[in-house]
Amino acid sequence: MIVVNVKENESIEKALKRFKKKFDRTGAIRELRSRQHFEKPSVKRRTEVIKASYKQRLRDEEGK
Repeated sequence: MIVVNVKENESIEKALKRFKKKFDRTGAIRELRSRQHFEKPSVKRRTEVIKASYKQRLRDEEGK
């Protein structure tokens, strides 16, 4: 459970922003979306390799 203590003279917007940041760090939404459908381990690995090669290509182009 996420607990956000509101400090004195702190606006609700700031407290809400801290809550959202903490919630994002837990990864609950990512996990929920990944559990929507089953993905074979081989397909997961293949997509990870494709993403990694894409990121590497972007870094290489940036360095030139």
